[in-house]
Amino acid sequence: MSVRARKAIEDAANDVLVSVVSPWELAIKGPREGLEPTDDLELLLRRARFELLPILLRHTEPVETMPLHHRDPFDRILVAQAIVDGLTIVTADRKLTKYQVSLLPAK
Repeated sequence: MSVRARKAIEDAANDVLVSVVSPWELAIKGPREGLEPTDDLELLLRRARFELLPILLRHTEPVETMPLHHRDPFDRILVAQAIVDGLTIVTADRKLTKYQVSLLPAK
């Protein structure tokens, strides 16, 4: 992770949200990519002071008109959540730079 991203995450002045879509994506894609499941992800998130961001109806609305710069439905909902809620996404995915959303490079 980049120093800038790590500092932003560690800064107590910042709220750190983890979209529920991220563990959902891990549950689906993780086994195919050889990732081991985490027994108590919710506890780990709480200990790290990360808040879980649910997918709400308002988050789905931008997806319908969003350009298809990225075909991964998980990443598209992350972008929609960031747009709707004015959030910054920490990511290494360069495809997301094509969207009008705040990004913080993870690498």
